[in-house]
Amino acid sequence: MHHALSMALVDRLILQQREMQSKIKHPYIQRSIPDIENTGGLITVITGPRRAGKSTTALCQIIEGIPAAYINFDDEELASVQDFLAIESALRQVYGNYEILVLDEIQNLPRWELIVNRLHRQGVRLVITGSNAHLLSSELATHLTGRYIPVWILPFSFDEFLAARTDVQLISSEYPEFLHQYIETGGYPEVVLGKADNDTYLNTLIQAVLFKDIVRRYHIRSPQAIEDLSLCLISNPAVEYSYANLGELTRTSTNTVKKYLQYLHQSFLFFSIPRFSWKVREQISSSKKIYLTDTGCFSARSVRHSLHIGRMYENLTAIYLYRQELYGSCRLSYWKSQQGEEVDFVIQSGTEIKSLIQVSFDISQPKTLKREIRALIKASKELKCDNLILVTESEERMIEADWYGKKGTIRVVPLYKFLLGMVEGIF
Repeated sequence: MHHALSMALVDRLILQQREMQSKIKHPYIQRSIPDIENTGGLITVITGPRRAGKSTTALCQIIEGIPAAYINFDDEELASVQDFLAIESALRQVYGNYEILVLDEIQNLPRWELIVNRLHRQGVRLVITGSNAHLLSSELATHLTGRYIPVWILPFSFDEFLAARTDVQLISSEYPEFLHQYIETGGYPEVVLGKADNDTYLNTLIQAVLFKDIVRRYHIRSPQAIEDLSLCLISNPAVEYSYANLGELTRTSTNTVKKYLQYLHQSFLFFSIPRFSWKVREQISSSKKIYLTDTGCFSARSVRHSLHIGRMYENLTAIYLYRQELYGSCRLSYWKSQQGEEVDFVIQSGTEIKSLIQVSFDISQPKTLKREIRALIKASKELKCDNLILVTESEERMIEADWYGKKGTIRVVPLYKFLLGMVEGIF
């Protein structure tokens, strides 16, 4: 029996090895991640959504050229093996002597943190990946405090998308066309590189996240409710929500909505940002705004509507800033006055407000421009920050604004420049 298990494990690992070898033969787009060549014996932990390119990044960029063994625990047969020593033995048969062990989608392996701990103590160099933010962060905080380097891989950023789509230097008038392609397709590598149909692929991916990563893992008795909630959120990005109003929309209790939202956040389909407050408790309990981690999901699941282009611009800005937050460059929130004026993003470092950012696709109407300026000036006065930025489709200029005696200088910048990191002084 033991021999049969061993052979079955070896066969599984050979198939996975082939799959990975064919993956890494394709052209690879360098990802914008910190340089972590010398980990000093620390474990590299790559976290991000399913199919965003975590394992490819591990093999093509982080450990490039170093002999590595690879195992993917999205395979239920491997995740259910009780004796990890049998897996190690099979790995040695397939890979011989390896210097690094890549453990992919590790959250599917029961009690993985104990196995990782043991391997680390034995001096094995490890790279682990996972698609569940909470499982990873809570276990890592408990078991591996200070012994790992976090790397975040989200779907392609705009500059990664451009690297995948064109090898020529673009002129400024060409960027908007690529930006609109990026909004439509999103940044999942298989879609961007043309290996999969956008809508079919993303719909299948959303279903896999909902049913494999959430319904099955958390034994959810009513899958329809979480599917309804996710569709409601995908169709309404960049919108303020409270648990109560989502409960009404999806006919579920506030507690259930809270729990389901947590699962959807942990699987990286969405992220939320809180309403700004100097009081931490108030910030935690206030309404939040929700964003998609990938705008392609909106195109794939929603009825397309040109009115939503403004929301997509705001969502792309949010993703760009969220990346910076993941790496600790800032804290992100939105500001709302008692009169209902809103500034989309407050960028905070410690107790200092670094910048206030407003996103508006089209400011050609005087009424729209007036509204955006008023919100920025009011927030500027209240938060004592005069670094004001208005992100728009293509305009670039300075506005000297005055609102009832309150003055401010606003930098108007095109979204493509913002996403490419060409706007200085944000953080």
